[in-house]
Amino acid sequence: MLLLCRFAVSPADAPAFRRRARLALELLTAADGARDGRLGRSVDDPGRWVLEVRFVSVDAYRRALSPFPVREHVVPLLSEALADEPSTYETLVDAESGTSREHPSLLA
Repeated sequence: MLLLCRFAVSPADAPAFRRRARLALELLTAADGARDGRLGRSVDDPGRWVLEVRFVSVDAYRRALSPFPVREHVVPLLSEALADEPSTYETLVDAESGTSREHPSLLA
């Protein structure tokens, strides 16, 4: 399961946003079932950022949102994501070192 949130951040707010997003990554990836996470900024538009966290399942993602520090720090950050785009995706194919693996759909 993939959590993917895009943000529009002004240059003046970028340092504070980066600190908040780093804390969000630390809290989310500390949860059981979290695989990894990343924060990135667009090279074409430095005001656009993306937060990505991978989980082993939808249940692991939902459990990761439960602890109080996550509700206090992460949920408010996620609520600032661009709202006109989906934010959670199922992983159907992953690849590493030139080899891909398919995964069954959770929706099928």
